[in-house]
Amino acid sequence: MALGNLEAKRDWGFAGDHVEAMWLMLQQDKPDDFVIATGETHTIRDLCVEAFSYLGLDWEKYVVVDKRFIRPTETGPLVGDASKARKELGWKPKVNFKSLISMMVDAHIARLK
Repeated sequence: MALGNLEAKRDWGFAGDHVEAMWLMLQQDKPDDFVIATGETHTIRDLCVEAFSYLGLDWEKYVVVDKRFIRPTETGPLVGDASKARKELGWKPKVNFKSLISMMVDAHIARLK
């Protein structure tokens, strides 16, 4: 598997948690803007380590860096501040990074069967 910058940091969140936040927004008396995020960053390397270890595999035997996939201008860590959503909607993500990755791996394996 060829990937780009393994040190790129992202705020990985579960779509189901985000949908719950959207539903909570729709329950408000007046419309407003909210940031929905976990507030945590994990690198692409972290994702690889977690996904492959979940399967009992060494990610370094399967992943290579391909410079074609490295963005010429990396945006820096992408992380959101969901403090307003937490305060006003009572929302917080339920699925953590490790659980999200295991759910993704399980879903991918299920599609292969």
